[in-house]
Amino acid sequence: MPTSDHANFWNTRYADAGEDYLFGIAPAKFIAAHAGSFATGSTALSVADGEGRNSVWLAQQGLRVTALEVSAVALRKARQLARVSRVAVEFIEADALIFDWPQAAYDHVVGVFIQFATAAERDRLFNGMKQAVKPGGLLLLHGYTPRQLEYRTGGPSAVENLYTAEMLRAAFADFEILELREYEDELAEGAAHRGRSALIDLVARRSH
Repeated sequence: MPTSDHANFWNTRYADAGEDYLFGIAPAKFIAAHAGSFATGSTALSVADGEGRNSVWLAQQGLRVTALEVSAVALRKARQLARVSRVAVEFIEADALIFDWPQAAYDHVVGVFIQFATAAERDRLFNGMKQAVKPGGLLLLHGYTPRQLEYRTGGPSAVENLYTAEMLRAAFADFEILELREYEDELAEGAAHRGRSALIDLVARRSH
């Protein structure tokens, strides 16, 4: 999908939600469950951050947070959420699929439901995220498995965009995998993620 179409698609989705937050304002349960991994004063990059629910929460934990998002509509809402929450987040309007990823810049790189990437685009996205992690830093990834197509409670409709443990194990073989699990849970994240969901979590450390 060309960048302009990618931005237009997400601008439309976020605009259709009006002043509501499409995915709510609470952080993903996966991110909140790993609160102990985020040291005060450390740096974090939230990839395809949407309306700010995860980046703002990370900033509330005392992190120095950068948020990457392609949608100007989502960023307007994210900035408002940060203001109301009285935290500072550096918001960058950019497409993660063509972003000029920095080298070893962040203690944590976080991707929550970033399954807009096709199979062909996914390697580039994952490699960029890995590149941005400092040695010893963590990459945290949360998404849907193919079984999500049975539930249809959120996420992409194309099976090739979904994650399996085997896929992530191979993609992050050059990292130390600390956690990799497939499971099911009930989600209540705004209007877009609601109901029984087939999920997968990865936490991996860059060792060099």
